Amino acid sequence: MAVLKFRIYWEEDETVYRDVVIKHKQSFFDLHLSILKSYAFDNMHAATFYKSNDAWQMGREITLEKYPKTYKVEPLIMQEVPIGSEIADPNQKFIYEYDFTKNWRFLVELIGIEKEENPKLEYPSCIRTNGIGPSQYGAKGIIESRMAEMEEKYDLRPDALSEGFNQEGEEDTPQDDSEQDQDTDGSDDDAAF
Repeated sequence: MAVLKFRIYWEEDETVYRDVVIKHKQSFFDLHLSILKSYAFDNMHAATFYKSNDAWQMGREITLEKYPKTYKVEPLIMQEVPIGSEIADPNQKFIYEYDFTKNWRFLVELIGIEKEENPKLEYPSCIRTNGIGPSQYGAKGIIESRMAEMEEKYDLRPDALSEGFNQEGEEDTPQDDSEQDQDTDGSDDDAAF
């Protein structure tokens, strides 16, 4: 069974992309779920694909469901359409839109076709990630990942931050007398040299 390899670019930054492999008989719905998973988005909003040409112009719509809007041509439904049936070109392109309020847009490009499946993969599967993807609901994801890196690098865990510092109003505990005697016993260790 043929396996299609798509590169899914985030429209805002083409250096951010995910490579997804999918069987040609799997549906656009499977590709839709794989894109959401690869970018760590939830599956709670409307979505649609548009068949596209090399200039990224929108063509026939392949939608999650029929939405209350005017269509020039009746849309195809994602769950009913195998991906292979819409591949007319070895560099076939699609535009994927998700959450029409936030208007997330991804450019989907066919970059390879393999004749054999990889028995170690469960299809569809994200096989490559490049760049930090957008956070669906703001900057939360980026901040958390950067903070985790900083905490690890600089040991910024809350318990580590308090080491060596007293609470306001606490006094330093005096050193043990034996420690003070060792420091001030008057012996000159360097004199033997």
